[in-house]
Amino acid sequence: MEASSDDEFQEFVAMRSTALLLLTGGDRHAAEDLLQIALMKAYGRWARIEQPEAYVRQILYRQQVNRWRLRRHHAETMVPVLPESGGQPTGGADLELRIALWAALGRLSKRQRAVVVLRYFEDLPEAEVAALLGIPVGTVRSTAHRSLAKLRALVPELEPDGPAEQLRPLSYTAKEIQG
Repeated sequence: MEASSDDEFQEFVAMRSTALLLLTGGDRHAAEDLLQIALMKAYGRWARIEQPEAYVRQILYRQQVNRWRLRRHHAETMVPVLPESGGQPTGGADLELRIALWAALGRLSKRQRAVVVLRYFEDLPEAEVAALLGIPVGTVRSTAHRSLAKLRALVPELEPDGPAEQLRPLSYTAKEIQG
């Protein structure tokens, strides 16, 4: 790989790995492993990839689906991990909302979590979310609707008048995710 491609790849990893890590959800260590595998697969083809973000997301999604298929008969074990503030001062209510939202995201199904993260944390249009996940746009809409309703039930502090406005400011830094 050329030096410029190497630099582009390193820049991509530095800029987008936190957001890509959010897509995987669940156990932090499993999520990091999944992202590592996806980045390794992308690295070998990096110079030929036209849309790196979409390419890596597609790898992540397919790897996650493969893991789901392998673990179909095993119960998921959730371990509560509180995110750190990352050195940024936050109000107590804001921090409590972040923790509650993080825990609630972990209680969504894999598809629901993927739709919420892509749609509201990453601010992708419904059509792009549908293309990434390989599902119809209508399924993205209905899944987002059900997911937000479940999040509001789990975290009553979330107001129904603006999911994107409330979810986007609560996006996590790499330090918060890594705990």
